[in-house]
Amino acid sequence: MIKKLFKKLTYTQIIVLSFVMMILLGTILLCLPISSASGEFTAPIDALFTATSASCVTGLIVFDTCTYWSLFGQIVILTLIQIGGLGFMVFISTFSVFLKKRIGLYERRLLMQAEGNLRLSGVVVLLKRIIKGTLLFEGLGAIILAFRFIPKMGWGQGVYNAVFHSISAFCNAGFDLMGKYEKFSSFTHFSDDPIVLITIILLITIGGIGFLVWSDVLTFKTKLKKYSLHSKLVLSTSAILVFVPLILFLAFEYNGVLRDMNLFDKIVNAAFMAVSPRTAGMNTVDLNAIGDSSEIITDILMLVGGSPGSTAGGLKTTTLAVLVLSMIAAARHDTHPQIFKRRLPDDALKQASAIFTVYVSASLVAAIVISAIESSDITTVLFEVISAVGTVGLTRGITPTLCIASKIIIVLLMFGGRVGGLTLMLSLAEKRMNVPLDRPEEKILVG
Repeated sequence: MIKKLFKKLTYTQIIVLSFVMMILLGTILLCLPISSASGEFTAPIDALFTATSASCVTGLIVFDTCTYWSLFGQIVILTLIQIGGLGFMVFISTFSVFLKKRIGLYERRLLMQAEGNLRLSGVVVLLKRIIKGTLLFEGLGAIILAFRFIPKMGWGQGVYNAVFHSISAFCNAGFDLMGKYEKFSSFTHFSDDPIVLITIILLITIGGIGFLVWSDVLTFKTKLKKYSLHSKLVLSTSAILVFVPLILFLAFEYNGVLRDMNLFDKIVNAAFMAVSPRTAGMNTVDLNAIGDSSEIITDILMLVGGSPGSTAGGLKTTTLAVLVLSMIAAARHDTHPQIFKRRLPDDALKQASAIFTVYVSASLVAAIVISAIESSDITTVLFEVISAVGTVGLTRGITPTLCIASKIIIVLLMFGGRVGGLTLMLSLAEKRMNVPLDRPEEKILVG
């Protein structure tokens, strides 16, 4: 019965539905008394908010993860993060690989759609690389973090925290257990520990570049000319989005939130400030103390997000790259945007423009509505909204105080940001029949 129902749905609709089912199951589990440290039931709206944030690898929270949730609740959250980060279809297909079951054409198409693969061929190879790469990077991250956490927390807590934060960082989730030092403090107590911060930065970056890029790196190693245009675009754009904000944060906050640090720690923390807003959602400095210029840069980074087919959300790096390249092409009166001696497809600009419009429109509308409901100023609300739609998780502290209506809006933004605004729209409109009719063309003035 269920199999027949799934066969009637499009690939996009199945991906959206799988996230809905995962969120609902997580909500039910987090509502149970066993999930809270106090042993009491959790309000459904708060459980839904937390389950959505974990499944959509966001990190916005209404309760401090360490002090409010029990060990069972934390494991539920961590499981949702892992499944949500890799993608539901990857998680299900992993069992087929381990059980040595054949993955059929239908499942291969679902995987191609879910993980952003450009070709149907090689989907199973990509799946195996995703599984092995995830275990490798999360394992190495946990080992390095364990060396720093065990002396501070003891063996049991040190190992557990190392595993939790390695998975959270790799999946760009933003959840942390640092409430043991101070509620909602994130990594502010480790701002002087470069090993912890650099490890987190690397995990966030590797998880956020996308599985297709992994495949090219493993296949071609240092032969950059053989990389696909997608991989070249992702790597070059990601590098720019790390180093330029790093320099800007260092300049703007040198005598600001970074003033009490030595030069090396300032550079490491500026790098963390540049990488974390790209959907990771962890912070080492007080976000309420950063300057206006730094806040604007953080907003932009949160909206852009990671790369397609990765653990990250947001507009995506390739969307930004296409928009910038199209703007340059228009300024030069070129017919088509070009990069790395390749011409971008005609549909790329249409899709990038649509995605940009959806994300910006959703952010502005949500910010206006929440500002009308809440007493917070518009800049603080906009920061929260962009953090939600970009599946980032950074906050200026208003999340726990939001009313039910505002929480529902944030939940919808987190969900749309993870599955993709355009994907969500397509899932609702894919069955619509298009009439093969071309209307007469007429010029208009633009700009």
